[in-house]
Amino acid sequence: MRAALLSPLSFSFLRSLTFSLSHHCHRSHRRGCLLILRSLSSSPISATKPRFSPQVSFAAEQHSTFIERVAEDEENWNFSAIREGEDFQFNDGGSAGADLKHPQMPALEVKELDELPEQWRRAKLAWLCKELPAHKVGTLVRILNAQRKWIRQEDATYLAVHCMRIRENETSFRVYKWMMQQSWYRFDFALSTKLADYMGKERKFSKCREVFDDIINQGRVPSESTFHILIVAYLSAPVQGSLDEACSIYNRMIQLGGYQPRLSLHNSLFRALLGKPGGTSKHYLKQAEFIFHNLVTSGLEIHRDFYGGLIWLHSYQDTIDKERIASLRDEMEEAGIAEDRDVIVSVMRACAKEGDVEEAERSWLDLLLADGGLPMQAFVYKMEVYAKIGKPMKSLEIFRDMQECCGSANVAAYHKIIEVLSQAQEIELAESLMQEFIKTGLKPLVPSFTDLMNMYLNLSLHDKLESTFSQCLRTCRPNRNLYNIYLDSLVKVGHLDKSEEIFIQMCRDEAINVNSSSCNIILRGYLSSGDYVKAEKIYDLMCQKKYDIDSPLMEKLEYVLSLSRKEVKKPVSLKLSKEQREILVGLLLGGLLIESDEGRKNHMIRFEFNESSGIHSVLKRHLYDQYHEWLHPSCKPSDGSDDIPDRFSTILHSYFGFYADQFWPKGQLQIPKLIHRWLTPRVLAYWYMYGGHRTSSGDILLKLRGNREGVEKVVKTLRAKSLDCRVKRNGRVFWIGFLGSNSAWFWKLTEPYILEDVKEFLKAGGQSLDNNRLEDQGISFDSGSDSEDKGLDDGGDNS
Repeated sequence: MRAALLSPLSFSFLRSLTFSLSHHCHRSHRRGCLLILRSLSSSPISATKPRFSPQVSFAAEQHSTFIERVAEDEENWNFSAIREGEDFQFNDGGSAGADLKHPQMPALEVKELDELPEQWRRAKLAWLCKELPAHKVGTLVRILNAQRKWIRQEDATYLAVHCMRIRENETSFRVYKWMMQQSWYRFDFALSTKLADYMGKERKFSKCREVFDDIINQGRVPSESTFHILIVAYLSAPVQGSLDEACSIYNRMIQLGGYQPRLSLHNSLFRALLGKPGGTSKHYLKQAEFIFHNLVTSGLEIHRDFYGGLIWLHSYQDTIDKERIASLRDEMEEAGIAEDRDVIVSVMRACAKEGDVEEAERSWLDLLLADGGLPMQAFVYKMEVYAKIGKPMKSLEIFRDMQECCGSANVAAYHKIIEVLSQAQEIELAESLMQEFIKTGLKPLVPSFTDLMNMYLNLSLHDKLESTFSQCLRTCRPNRNLYNIYLDSLVKVGHLDKSEEIFIQMCRDEAINVNSSSCNIILRGYLSSGDYVKAEKIYDLMCQKKYDIDSPLMEKLEYVLSLSRKEVKKPVSLKLSKEQREILVGLLLGGLLIESDEGRKNHMIRFEFNESSGIHSVLKRHLYDQYHEWLHPSCKPSDGSDDIPDRFSTILHSYFGFYADQFWPKGQLQIPKLIHRWLTPRVLAYWYMYGGHRTSSGDILLKLRGNREGVEKVVKTLRAKSLDCRVKRNGRVFWIGFLGSNSAWFWKLTEPYILEDVKEFLKAGGQSLDNNRLEDQGISFDSGSDSEDKGLDDGGDNS
């Protein structure tokens, strides 16, 4: 958006011309300077190639600061998402970002310089208009603080508006935040609206949201343009959680503001909901239905993709609403919209979950008549339909038809047919197809190995199960679910030595680890063999990890423990261990969220992980196991699945009140005053794994949010531990960098607590292997303006 309003060439020309005026005004008459600045702020910016001297010095660069302001904001980070599953292709071309014809904003009246009666005030304002854009945040705030004796609301408003006129919106935002801290400040709805809209158009969603919240906190309803622009800014942001924020603002736009959004906004938000894989998008069904309802009640045109998208979302639900799908199809027919191939495939997906053979066959015939040929997923859904009614051989016939029709089968088809045949206990056919699958070179293979091993376990074919597990080890890396199946098999055949070896191996491998099921399996083996000493050790481990013990085992275990212990411990007490407390502090420093109820009596920890990060994929499994007893029931897989979601949260509990008071007092993020006592090596390690990066040059960077004083405490504590570091600022985020030999010292301190499977990604030195390389985020510590002797920049809280 900004590129459309102001070209980079004209922008550089404006800045160079503005800064060169600082020298000219010292030599020229003050009145002449005022006229030049006024004409510059009101005239259009020329796009012609400028001619100016490259030797331009800025006063701001002469100041050495402890923390530097980075040019790019946090909302410009580029996190590429790795998508799995089928995406819905939303073909409508309407875009809210291109629709700039928003309702008229409230009028903002600002006096011009020549309307001010005092010449000295005109001169000072002209000087500030010229000087402020040339400086970074800390210097800018110091300059404004020096003017407190004379500057008033009208003066500061003029400064903010002038900066917006010359497209120095960042400076305007800083002036606005400084205004709010002054005793004479009076809320100005028109100014806030104009600033929020300008920040949103530049996709600075966090700053736009700050001003938006300021308007709400004043008891006012933001204008329709502000709602619209903020939603578009969130939709264009590549950061996690931005879609949820966009949905929240959209809902408030209708429910709080009573506005009727434009069709382009409905289209853009609906398209974003469908832009995720089906397994993720299905959670947005209610939001999609709300958008559809608003389209209907507003009398706006409903594009065919709205019908197709809703049917697509319904087909991914765990419980299929057949009546709603039928209703949407009837509405499409009444509107004269023909069902395309995507809609028919979505209907077949719903039929597969319901076992509706008749409707699936009707849809299959429709697909034969549709343009574009038969999609592979349609074969998969037809296979699943017949498997639901107990006809696995018909599913195999469809699979062979798919190979003949399409020339080959995809991964999903192999997974489905091997699952169907394994559940039907067709051993030879399942084994034959598994070997065929391996020869194709397609991956992943783990789901099919899991189906085969479950079949062997149910049939007590333990030799075949062991050979299949060995084959899995040679061709791919088994997950914990496969290890548990193998462990269960070893216990059932009485191979306790081998099962103990596998259990220890699982404990040592952080990417696999053990869970409640693993412990119960090995505990059952020890109890059945009469090895009560080892059974007690497993019991103690389960108490430590707060795992539930199966009821039949607990009855026998209570008798065994009563022989050697006076009191039997119950692993039911909810209390964080020392390790869990240290991990939690490290995660909170790295950006973990805490949410509180209205009375701030109970609190909830929200774990969020970047789905494209290899480090986070390992870390989330480890943390899921670490805090399993605290997790909300909705976050625990009910079908025995070993997949860990990218987001999960704990139950609401008063135990987290201490951390909420320390890190999130009054709902605002803050670095605790006692943080210097808590920065242990384990805390630093988990901070690094959750909110840190290693650059391609081998330097280590830690992300930290908070105020200036808090960051200063953290840096002083690190330096007291002989961990020298440098700090840069990027929007509302600080980056603490351990460069060169300092990164090696940091790694030596934290390595014992870094998970084994991520050490290659995070070890100091070498080339970064993770997807989130910091060079893509515009962070650089190459400049030499940081100083160990300087304090943090003033005005840090204003960001």
